Amino acid sequence: MYRIGIDLGGTNIAVGVVDAQKQIVGRGLRKTNSPRPYEQVFADIVAAAEDAIVNAGITLGDVASIGLGTPGSIDKRSGMITYANNLEFHDVPAVETLRGHFGKPVFLDNDANAAALGECCAGAGRDENVDSFVMITLGTGVGSGIIIDGKILRGINYAAGEMGHMVIIKDGSRCTCGRRGCWESYSSARALVQQTRDIMRANQDSLMWQLCDDSYDNISGQTAFRAAERGDEPGKLVVKNYIAFLAAGIVNIINIFQPAMVCIGGGIGKEGETLLEPLRHAVVRERYSRGADRQTELVTAVLGNDAGILGAALLED
Repeated sequence: MYRIGIDLGGTNIAVGVVDAQKQIVGRGLRKTNSPRPYEQVFADIVAAAEDAIVNAGITLGDVASIGLGTPGSIDKRSGMITYANNLEFHDVPAVETLRGHFGKPVFLDNDANAAALGECCAGAGRDENVDSFVMITLGTGVGSGIIIDGKILRGINYAAGEMGHMVIIKDGSRCTCGRRGCWESYSSARALVQQTRDIMRANQDSLMWQLCDDSYDNISGQTAFRAAERGDEPGKLVVKNYIAFLAAGIVNIINIFQPAMVCIGGGIGKEGETLLEPLRHAVVRERYSRGADRQTELVTAVLGNDAGILGAALLED
């Protein structure tokens, strides 16, 4: 039997048919085109799923279940997307809508949780058989998901794992959540762009200006890394400071959960060992368990955008 995984994003609706070997064998894609009424979005979700079934060369009768990973807050008891600000969703009956169309069991979770489950079971953690796994996604924000004994840690409101909103600097920069000093305010790609801009402003001869064609508008999360690789001192300073902020949060995670693996994904995660090697050194210095025989492994995500699809397909009660 096959499972369908749906990754609902602010830009795209990506759907995959997943086989028993956790491989995507058929795909469907639509634009989210948000904001618009949820009925229209779900009509496109259905269409993308039907495309994926056709592309996989199977029929709906071969499908055992459907999983949906969505931004925002969900309520697994009611099957509702209670709130997703970037989609302008409020109390959307996601499970009821999909179950009513397909007549299959439907499972719902947050997209970061789905991505973490996908990387744990089918990606970076697959061959290691890890029993505890934390995924951190460094994008516009800092997303995270926690897997304990193969299960997603959800909490009483199904909202556990929002580690981007733990405070690492008291009374620090204001976060989009309303608090000050959140990890996301210092370790997201958006934060890295701001940190790069600040250092460039104070260093008009930095190579970073050349890399972004003398325009703040062209700064990306990669600008400082590329400059640092070429020996640019201001670029090195940006990277050094950013890794220090990132390490502060990861050490907290290791101290609290002692996971077998912490996996770094998202746009900044694509820096690979350029990011992970100095990050490991910082973590080794600061983690509480520095004398233990077993230590948390820091790795890069390997599934890219497929993590959400695979994790959604693997969802269950």
